Amino acid sequence: MTEQSIDERAAGDPGGRRRRRGLVVSLIAVLLAVLLVGHRAVPNVHGLGSLVDSATPLLGLGVPVLGLAALLRRSRRALLAVLLPAVVWVALYGGVWLPSAAGAGPASFRVASQNLRSGNPDPAATVGALAAADVDLIGLQEVDDDRVDAVLRQRYPHRAAVSTVALWSRWPIRDSVGVDTGLGWDRALRAVVAAPQGDLVVYVVHLGSARAGHTATRDETLAALAAAVRADQASRLVLLGDLNTAPTDRVFVPLTRLLRDAQADAGQGFGFTWPAELPVTRPDHVLYRGLTPTTAGVLRTPDSDHRAVTAGFRW
Repeated sequence: MTEQSIDERAAGDPGGRRRRRGLVVSLIAVLLAVLLVGHRAVPNVHGLGSLVDSATPLLGLGVPVLGLAALLRRSRRALLAVLLPAVVWVALYGGVWLPSAAGAGPASFRVASQNLRSGNPDPAATVGALAAADVDLIGLQEVDDDRVDAVLRQRYPHRAAVSTVALWSRWPIRDSVGVDTGLGWDRALRAVVAAPQGDLVVYVVHLGSARAGHTATRDETLAALAAAVRADQASRLVLLGDLNTAPTDRVFVPLTRLLRDAQADAGQGFGFTWPAELPVTRPDHVLYRGLTPTTAGVLRTPDSDHRAVTAGFRW
């Protein structure tokens, strides 16, 4: 090999490396777009599919990373490839950031749901923040401290409780029963609230926990809850709770076929609630039927590892 050909090969190699790296960026961009579109095709073995489903909104963070990599590689093809997952992500989730026009106007009543966190050092402060939000119904999970009732009972004189879930209401509660979700003990309740406009059925729920590789209990409890709601004949119903399930998770579908999501219909953004310091998913929900949502949002409260969810409804 001549000295000239060696020099030419050495001089051309950086460009070749850039092209190869640009090709890698392009390939990753295409795979990201495919995953965004087809995340529910990932087998749900040991909860892997649920984990991917739940993380799908966060996959958009890969777009600017890939875009920066394409710029550093000076690859136009890679930049064009990065547009593909960007467009897909915007098509799937861009709409959640648009102001909602659903149910414009004043609310007839407002609700809040909060996982207090077992062992909360100051649950009174947590529920005090909820009461200050001026809601009419408060659903709580992981209630294990009498200080909660002491704080709420003056403003919310009516209470229904089953194990560690409870409902506080400004209006009388006609009836309440535990709801079996298959845990072996009731961690959900159904109450009939005598609101000024008529009876309102309210569920307060804490489903089984889900961990990476261990979602079977959560999946079974969600299926049991969906069966209970399906059998419920109430025309106006609100479900408050920590369902340990993200709205993008495939196992959430049985509930979304029966109830609507207040955050999706009347909120703005993803409404992430956990972990409270830097939330990256939404296990906490306000679901409904037979009502018109006017607002929905997330409230940061002290001393809990979950943020609270709130919603307003018109009768």
